[in-house]
Amino acid sequence: MNPEACFAAMKTSRRFPAFALALAALVAASPAAPKTDPLADDIARWQAFVENNKSTDEGWTQLKQAVVPLLTRASDALRDGNRWLALQRMAVVRPNLAARAYREERSAAALQDEAAFEAEWERAGKTLQRDLAPPSGSALDGVRPAALRALGEAALPQVRAYYESSLEYARATKPEYGYLYVGTAYAERDFAAFCRTLSEPSTLRPPAVRPIGPELDALEAELLTAYRPPASIDRHGEFIGASATLKEARELDAAGLRYGALLRYVQALLRFAPLRPESPAVPAEELSRRLDAFDGQLSSGGVDHTIGQIFLAAARADLASAKPGARTPIAEAAAADLLPKYLAAVGPAPKRPPKAAPEVTVTLVRWPYT
Repeated sequence: MNPEACFAAMKTSRRFPAFALALAALVAASPAAPKTDPLADDIARWQAFVENNKSTDEGWTQLKQAVVPLLTRASDALRDGNRWLALQRMAVVRPNLAARAYREERSAAALQDEAAFEAEWERAGKTLQRDLAPPSGSALDGVRPAALRALGEAALPQVRAYYESSLEYARATKPEYGYLYVGTAYAERDFAAFCRTLSEPSTLRPPAVRPIGPELDALEAELLTAYRPPASIDRHGEFIGASATLKEARELDAAGLRYGALLRYVQALLRFAPLRPESPAVPAEELSRRLDAFDGQLSSGGVDHTIGQIFLAAARADLASAKPGARTPIAEAAAADLLPKYLAAVGPAPKRPPKAAPEVTVTLVRWPYT
């Protein structure tokens, strides 16, 4: 019996005190409703959205092909106990699907009407006004664990980025695409809010996040060195993806959103990994041993290393799903680069090499007959 029904029954009883005591005992003895997991519910909600959406337009068909595997992998990660890996995967899926849902609330005529879009853009700007200001580095203080805070922080600046670009994008293409960008701005705001609701107490110490400019500079130097033909031509899109993630990490770092910056830095390392010179394959047994060693480091010392554990979980999943003899790029990158550099990034800041003193060389050339 729910509390509202109990209260109504007590008000209508002539023997209010005795009846109240009896009902209170009944409620106390009733089994509590099982708690549901909001993350599991969220994954199921978006899976249902995809399954029930019967649209046949090209944009939806392409999006569906991209998100269905990610939804499955998010569900698998949650089932395997890798909660923050599941949420990281949903951080990609959720904004895309939410933007699509927002677009589908418009009529076919509105999707082609520039004036209607611009009116909606103005309205959205008023609704999102508080979220369009530059986010504070303390915006998600108290959200724990670190991985959850990092995912939320990474979403915060995206609200403004998508909203501000939506108007010009709509004018340059179609109002339909402007709606998708505005929808994504709403979705990033909602994702950050969702992260707040998932916060949970922790006895672990927060990681020693700090400005990571030296690490970002080093990765950028590697990217620029690698960006040479033929790779710069054949794999241009991959370089752009890695560079964009690195740029986002730098912007988060500059804004004081240290957890988000750290997350994006390690993601940039992962995106750059396939662009490095190919290294010899590492046997699965050796990779597993290395990952076990990193697991020990990330699980000891009473420190919240959940950001690093996202990538450890992804590496283990990559190793577990590989066919015999096949390479495991995520596991190899994690063991060789991602996890060592994550641990270095939460350690003491590296010393910057001294800047070379500027030199100017002047060459005088005497032209004949002058």
